[in-house]
Amino acid sequence: MDMVPASAGPLLHLEQRPHRPSDHRGWWGLAAATLLLMLLVTVGPLRPKLFGVPQPEPVALTLLTAAQEKGAVCLDGTPSGYHLQRGSGDGSSSWHVHLQGGGWCGTVNDCSNRRMSDLGSSKFMKPIHFAGAGILGSDHLQNPDFYNWNKAYVRYCDGASFSGDAEGQAQDGTILYFRGLRIYQAVIDELMEKGLANATHAILTGCSAGGLATIVHCDDFSARFSHKVSVKCLVDAGFILDVKDISEQRSFRSLYGGVVHLQNVRQVLPKDCLTNKEPTECFFPAELIKSIHTPMFIVNSGYDPAQIRNVIVPASSAPDKSWLSYKDNIRNCNSTQIDVLDGLRTTMADALKVVKDKEDWGFFIDSCFTHCQTVLDVSWNSHNSPRLGNKTIAEVVGDWHRGRTQGVKEVDCKYPCNPTCNSQSPL
Repeated sequence: MDMVPASAGPLLHLEQRPHRPSDHRGWWGLAAATLLLMLLVTVGPLRPKLFGVPQPEPVALTLLTAAQEKGAVCLDGTPSGYHLQRGSGDGSSSWHVHLQGGGWCGTVNDCSNRRMSDLGSSKFMKPIHFAGAGILGSDHLQNPDFYNWNKAYVRYCDGASFSGDAEGQAQDGTILYFRGLRIYQAVIDELMEKGLANATHAILTGCSAGGLATIVHCDDFSARFSHKVSVKCLVDAGFILDVKDISEQRSFRSLYGGVVHLQNVRQVLPKDCLTNKEPTECFFPAELIKSIHTPMFIVNSGYDPAQIRNVIVPASSAPDKSWLSYKDNIRNCNSTQIDVLDGLRTTMADALKVVKDKEDWGFFIDSCFTHCQTVLDVSWNSHNSPRLGNKTIAEVVGDWHRGRTQGVKEVDCKYPCNPTCNSQSPL
């Protein structure tokens, strides 16, 4: 999910839901000529303002210092940036760095199109609101464990989960800059100079494409601190699966492969994985987590609509449109289709078995039809929040992070068994 421009409130991210904040904003727009490989819903800091609800002052965009010299630039060559809100009280030495999501681009045409939005150019980035953005919010009641931390919201404008380092040429002859890795490195370097280096607690988070980026960079982030510092990572809706679609093709792996090769993602991938597998396979979370040592918590829906729409039932797999109304609202599915979707949950649960013995890890896999749940108050910590074991996501994550309990490792029962999902509107 992502934050929301000040003019629009916090941001939404999955398939662009108009009235919510977020970080998923658009999973690859496969249907509409794939303008974005994914248009994740805007939730969180970038979501639109709510009518009649007073908002605190928006947080301005800070452009990276010497971005051009460092090559830390967006697809169009403009400097990337971040939004920094200082902590207070007992949170003044704690830091939360959040990597924005917003899909991927794996072709020259798709990446060229992104240059005309904030997902490819800082020219379109606006100030954001942290209020109402779940784990990024400043309300003590809604976000008791992280509300007064220093918060840095890192803007996403490279299209490869902050992981590529290459250049390309658009059809009009202009240069496309695939510099996500340099952006990530330059932002963290600059934040270290602004106080992150003195943190006593630090957490790296991200939703959707930002969640994948969090997995990729988790150990690097942790390695920047001494062993005395508590460093952890939280991944929301970033556990994308490498599975066949309903036509028995791995169409999403093909799209992912375009990202890996076009943007030169190989250098951030685990060497032990690359020894035995193709780079594209090693970019999927199920492989990435095998090599991570830093404590991590994974929040995901076993029925994530972004994965249903783009991995299980992409437009190319259902030419007769028989799934059209079902993949947009799980409540419309018949029993046969639900059986197909149950397979997504099962595969996710199986992939997470590799971390079941890691005491400092945890996961919360619910059966709600939703995407990016940590960056919205309603799903993070409210009367309408999804619950597992009678605890909200905020409570489970807070217990894990503070060490109040060992990492919870919960996979929800099959849809539609969880009554706390009923209040969650489908994304």
